[in-house]
Amino acid sequence: MQTDPPRHLQLILTLLSPPSGVDFAVQRGRDDLVKPFLVTTDLVSFAITLTLGPSLADGSPNFRGPFAQGAAADRFVYVNSGFYAGQMGTPWERRAKIKLGGIPIALVEGAAGKPDAAIEARIHGTMKDGGPVCASVQPPQISWQLVMRPA
Repeated sequence: MQTDPPRHLQLILTLLSPPSGVDFAVQRGRDDLVKPFLVTTDLVSFAITLTLGPSLADGSPNFRGPFAQGAAADRFVYVNSGFYAGQMGTPWERRAKIKLGGIPIALVEGAAGKPDAAIEARIHGTMKDGGPVCASVQPPQISWQLVMRPA
């Protein structure tokens, strides 16, 4: 029996209008932290790669890899802030849960296995209390789009 090789999916997580003075990191595995590739006063961006395994029983994507946390049917990525991002001397100790099941299937199919394509999550980086984004992030606080690298 031949199995298809796993396909990779590039994911960009962009926090819009994050609170100033707060560090952010994406969690890889249990305790490894990945710093952003871009930080400005207006945004913080991370680029990560997920692996797509065979589809789940209901046909939904099977997100895998060291950034994919949780059970197969409810995978998510953690965006840590403040103390949980390795920042000392901060009052913030938060994690935002970015649910991968919220990515529209058409976007996954449009970006999977394509080195010039990625899915970008645009996330409001500040909560109503003025602190960094936290808890399970739901629309309208998050939106997804396909982005292509210019040739």
